[in-house]
Amino acid sequence: MLLFSTVLPINDTLTKDGFIELAIRWNQGSRHEENVIPDIEWNGERNIKFGNEKLWMQIEEYRNQNIIAIRYEKIQDDGVVWDTDFVMNFNEMKMSVRLDRSYLEEALTEYKTFSTPAFIALLIDGGYVMDDNGLAIGRKPVAINEKNYSLIVDVINGDAHYSLPVVYVSKMHDERIPVNVREVAKRLKGVAHVFYQEHSWSDSALHRLCNKKNEYDGAIGIYFPSQAVGHEKILNHIFPGSGKKMTDKVVSRVIQYSNVQRIDALYTWPGVSNALLRDRYSSKREELARSQAAMKLYEMAAQISQYEAQLKVEDADQKAEKMKKEAEEALELVASVDEEMEQMRQQIETLTKQNDSLQSINEGLLAKVHETSKMPLLYFGSEDEFFPGEIKEIVLEVLDRELHDRTEAQTRRSDVLGDVVRSNGGITGQTEQKKNKVKELMNAYTAMTGTVRSALKELGF
Repeated sequence: MLLFSTVLPINDTLTKDGFIELAIRWNQGSRHEENVIPDIEWNGERNIKFGNEKLWMQIEEYRNQNIIAIRYEKIQDDGVVWDTDFVMNFNEMKMSVRLDRSYLEEALTEYKTFSTPAFIALLIDGGYVMDDNGLAIGRKPVAINEKNYSLIVDVINGDAHYSLPVVYVSKMHDERIPVNVREVAKRLKGVAHVFYQEHSWSDSALHRLCNKKNEYDGAIGIYFPSQAVGHEKILNHIFPGSGKKMTDKVVSRVIQYSNVQRIDALYTWPGVSNALLRDRYSSKREELARSQAAMKLYEMAAQISQYEAQLKVEDADQKAEKMKKEAEEALELVASVDEEMEQMRQQIETLTKQNDSLQSINEGLLAKVHETSKMPLLYFGSEDEFFPGEIKEIVLEVLDRELHDRTEAQTRRSDVLGDVVRSNGGITGQTEQKKNKVKELMNAYTAMTGTVRSALKELGF
């Protein structure tokens, strides 16, 4: 399950060696002793792996695209796998940071209390992260007062455009603030800018400058870069524990937005690994072509050798023996290259299928996580889903059918049911589509063949 993903603009002070050293320092400086890989001694190697089968870090350089990819993996005793990836593109001077873990139900709970990786703090503190359209990407909140009203006013009015979301926390009338803004900024380092209102008496000025569109009295606004997502307001409810709930909701919402942003495959560990395999595969094909050319040259040389033998050239036998040996070596090379190429082809195919399958699972899980950011109307029972979103779709279909079956005028009942259906994204038709595809598969079913199994996996089963 993808827990976190972001792409950061990096300045040219970060070198390849500096990037690798920073990743090693991130691991060696971990507060959790069980996460530290012992005895790491890096001597400038570009393609190397440290650790053991349950705790390791691997460095890969993709020279053709000037990329260095680093993966850290930890396998817990209960079988849960944590993967943390850092991929730096030195052509574009951008770095992706991604955190993934094998799926367990507890992951949804942990997702709500998530904080972005400590590696981002090392990048920020080292001065490697570039500004976001003139606004510094940091890990501390920015106070909004009469000296810098324009920072939030331009965002609210749509006059400022940043690549990261902006979180604005307003103060209550009694000067209290609903959340710990330092904690919010710390947890959202590298994925959002966090502003907070320094004094509540600035409400009147902000009302005037923003045409009363600004948050106030403890409300929190999240302004997303994408017009499709737009603006989300979280109201302040004064009750015990509301501050933590508001914090978790803000962080969860921003992380969800960050995670669903599509990134190029070469900003992911599987993408870089696949590209390296493809390049090596192409290189082996070229090597094979050269070997085949050498074989043709050998055949020509053999014909010349026969001609020389006919002319009773003294060293014809020696030349023939030498060419015979070279031919045997060439044949061995062709065989080994061909075998290695087939292994690479199978490995590429396997990795591509795994990547497609994981992408499908992640999208389903992210949709489910998105639902958990709101107060649930109903709780799941003990029935397992055949594929992500199945139970929700069935419930919505029943509600929608109830709405259309009732012919009387609009009532409170129809208002409530309609609101529930709309708030949950409406009927997608996903269940019906999957049902029809399964029917097609089962029409001629005789056994669980590889083709049937692959098709069911693609459907999410």
